[in-house]
Amino acid sequence: MRPKISIIIPMYNVEKYLRRCLDSVLNQTFLDFEAICVDDGSPDNSGKIAKEYAKKDNRFIVVYKENGGQSDARNFGTKIAKGDFVLYLDSDDFIHPQTLEILYKSAVDNNADMVVFKFDMTARKQMEKMLAAGVDVLDFVPKSYRKKYDVKKIPHVVTDNILGYATERAHALGRFTVKKCYPVLKMLRRDLAQKCKFITGIVIEDFPWWVDIMFARPRTVILDAPLYFYVPNVGSILHTAKVMFMLECICVGLKHAYGVCAGVATPKEARRFNAEFLWPFIITMKRLATVIENKKDIARIKQLFMEMRDMGILENPVRMRAKKYKRRIEKFISQ
Repeated sequence: MRPKISIIIPMYNVEKYLRRCLDSVLNQTFLDFEAICVDDGSPDNSGKIAKEYAKKDNRFIVVYKENGGQSDARNFGTKIAKGDFVLYLDSDDFIHPQTLEILYKSAVDNNADMVVFKFDMTARKQMEKMLAAGVDVLDFVPKSYRKKYDVKKIPHVVTDNILGYATERAHALGRFTVKKCYPVLKMLRRDLAQKCKFITGIVIEDFPWWVDIMFARPRTVILDAPLYFYVPNVGSILHTAKVMFMLECICVGLKHAYGVCAGVATPKEARRFNAEFLWPFIITMKRLATVIENKKDIARIKQLFMEMRDMGILENPVRMRAKKYKRRIEKFISQ
């Protein structure tokens, strides 16, 4: 029989945290799922560990592929998924035991194509403090992990206009504001997930993916429920080469997003998308560019901005901050 939910778990060098992730799936109160563990050519024991779970429980499926990155692994898992819905889970994170139960009931009760939920920010801050102090969080179990939810009492809204609730602006307010583009905080109907593929070979791939999802206009339930436990990576250093790659990737995402929006958005939608997504990413790109000192790289960054300007991406900034950054970009290009 077809499972109700397919959980897609890309794996690469995560043997340290993988058992906690898979245990959180094994401990779900909702039993009708398949967990597709995609070994993305991992050189460590991640595949071996996942295979242990598959031997004990046939709901766990391990598939192997050559290394192609997280986007490629997610696409690979999504393609073979059989569930009515698809949920992405990063292999160093974990989920609340009632996650599948809550998401599935919310989807069915509201005839939804997508259910959106939240990170547990309290647990995240606790882990950040522990990691900063040199304390391993491998055995850390947040108090909220043991919370018992009454699904009927979880605050939520239902909308056919997810763009009206979504934003990339970090300081945007609202109980049901959907911040950032994280795929792991969305459960999607399988046909929607299979239609909206991740762009491979880039980072920050969640942005163009989320644009495709939003403009597919899925009927969405937004839950005020912190069911996802993100394990932070502190102390990461952005080297020049990495920054340049990020800038190239953001540019790819912006061009994709602009093209999608231009093709289907109403004038009202385009204005909101411009304010809540395009310009926040353009501003991030400009701020990242300030750390680059190599003349060749600076010339390449100017080229990226000129390409976006020529496409029209830099037109019509809505907010004052965006207008200020447009002037800075114009000055940067002209120097």
